Amino acid sequence: MPNRKNKADVSASETIAALEAELHDFLRQKAACAERVKQLLFEEDPAQGKIFAKEIFTLQQEKLRLEVEAQVRRNKINRIREVGLS
Repeated sequence: MPNRKNKADVSASETIAALEAELHDFLRQKAACAERVKQLLFEEDPAQGKIFAKEIFTLQQEKLRLEVEAQVRRNKINRIREVGLS
């Protein structure tokens, strides 16, 4: 029986590691979106007709989606740490 528990622990550790990698990827993408929004806001010049409202809005939606995906991964990691894989 102890061998079975050890395999479950390894599986949980591997799952957590994969989820953490996904989490970091989502956070990296979110930071890139935020940086791009800042860049577009800086480059906007309504007097010259340079308006990026649609792109900014789309990036902000993507940023929110990525935050939700990151939170889902955090929740899964916490659940596995608390109750294990089921």
